Amino acid sequence: MKEEFLHFIWENKLFQSDSLLTNDGEPIQIENPGRHNTGAGPDFFDARIRIGETLWAGNIEIHQKASDWNRHGHQNDPVYRNTILHVVANSDMQVYNDSGSCVPVLVISWPAWIASNYEMLIRSQNWLGCASRLYQVDPFRIKFFLNGVVIERLTQKVEAISRMLAETKEDWGETFYCMLARGFGLRENALPFEMLARSLPQAILARHHDSLFQLEALMFGQAGLLGEELFGDDYYLNLRNEYRFLAMKYGLKPIPGHLWKFMRMHPGNFPTIRIAQFAALIYQSQGLFTSVIEAANLEDLKKMFSLNASEYWNNHYSFNKLSINREKVFGDQIFTLMVINVVVPFYFLFGDSQNKLTLKDRALEILEQMPAENNRLISRWAEAGVAAANALESQALLQLQRNYCEPRRCLDCTIGHKIIVHEPV
Repeated sequence: MKEEFLHFIWENKLFQSDSLLTNDGEPIQIENPGRHNTGAGPDFFDARIRIGETLWAGNIEIHQKASDWNRHGHQNDPVYRNTILHVVANSDMQVYNDSGSCVPVLVISWPAWIASNYEMLIRSQNWLGCASRLYQVDPFRIKFFLNGVVIERLTQKVEAISRMLAETKEDWGETFYCMLARGFGLRENALPFEMLARSLPQAILARHHDSLFQLEALMFGQAGLLGEELFGDDYYLNLRNEYRFLAMKYGLKPIPGHLWKFMRMHPGNFPTIRIAQFAALIYQSQGLFTSVIEAANLEDLKKMFSLNASEYWNNHYSFNKLSINREKVFGDQIFTLMVINVVVPFYFLFGDSQNKLTLKDRALEILEQMPAENNRLISRWAEAGVAAANALESQALLQLQRNYCEPRRCLDCTIGHKIIVHEPV
């Protein structure tokens, strides 16, 4: 068994505890197994055990074999001097700490069915190790666990925001603008969209806030999409002329246009359409970040992101190429992705930094109000018996799959825990 399994057995007191004896034959009682340490040093801190008539307080070290103590160099490490008990599955030698004192050893065992349940989970070839055993877990307990997992997912999402916030010297507005631009790019064009935003500060856009045409000229020009072709329609040529004037005025240098991906994309997601919609958002929003923070609910956000690309794009997906006439609206699917991946993490981080718990609560409330994401992974969870009722639960299931199920971290999962300790009838 892996050492992490022994940690699980010890922490949850699943070992067979009748007549526990040290390797010297002294009776031992476990009053408190201690706090699990996931960093360097002993495996459990602040344990309390009684050996014979003496109550000991200190640390616990756990190994598969007692000889692992020396193999890991603990016999020379003062960090392990306060180890009051060495817990092992196999006692193959006596061990000593760096002061030369003998460390008591306890050999533990556990019911065979616990090991069998654990092996079944981690060795399963199914995409979900516990798929055939989910019925053993109370659905309410699963839902409760998902609430904690979604907090973990949000915490990971805000790490990227925190890094960019440090780069912008705590400028929340500029950071939000750049992260929102990444969101508009979706997965395929997230990087060039971020590069576009970083090369075109909000302060410049603010000076042309009342002209959608100038905003588009700045954005398409900085995107490197207004090339040097001699011919083109009036809109394209006028944009290019306007950009040349503004670029000279502000000393702007465009990003390379070849970075944008068009191939194998739905035309509605072409970067040209998303840039036009992003320009529309800047045009109709007074103080982008403030507007989002002050949005009271999901409906307010929907109004804010009710966007249409400008009229030229009704019959274009790319410059100078006519297409069937169709308004290029900001659809529900990308709105959902924007709220989940950008807006909600900002609520969470800003609320945390400003000690505004109402904002963190609003982040979770908005996720609960939004429909669950519709993708293959969420469908597979539903087939396994765990259907996501809203975006909060679908986000939690995505986190659960990627951070627990795929690496088979069943010991760290409440669902896995319950299945492992489920005694066969």
